[in-house]
Amino acid sequence: MLQFPKVALIFMLMWVPITASALDFRSVSVPKAILYDAPSNSSKKVLLLSQFYPVEVVVNLGDWLKVRDAQGSMNWVEAKQLSTKRSVMVTKSLTEMRVRPEATADLVATLEKDVVLELMDVKANNGWLKVKHRDGVMGYVLVSSTWGFD
Repeated sequence: MLQFPKVALIFMLMWVPITASALDFRSVSVPKAILYDAPSNSSKKVLLLSQFYPVEVVVNLGDWLKVRDAQGSMNWVEAKQLSTKRSVMVTKSLTEMRVRPEATADLVATLEKDVVLELMDVKANNGWLKVKHRDGVMGYVLVSSTWGFD
């Protein structure tokens, strides 16, 4: 009888991380963030990411974070180079930014692929995200046209 509670506890401990995990997106807070192949400044430098670029945190070691970029690459970055301020990246060419969260609303802008937008609201509105371009233009884009939103 003592084995059953141990097995149940092990099962519950294995299940909790799966059910409790949520996507953790952040953005680069410095002009250029250096990504490494291991969590150390002495490891190989792999990539530079520009300010506001969104990344998904996969592993958090405190001072170092393993992140996934929009292309799916996973590398390490110092936590101090990221911000909890959210941004998204346009993944489809000619993505339309609308004045309201609906397909029939007036067009504000047409965006190219890889444009980074500041996320103005962390909740989607019927599949639309409220965003702001670095030039100050605000509007709504479809979640399905972006990367960096859970």
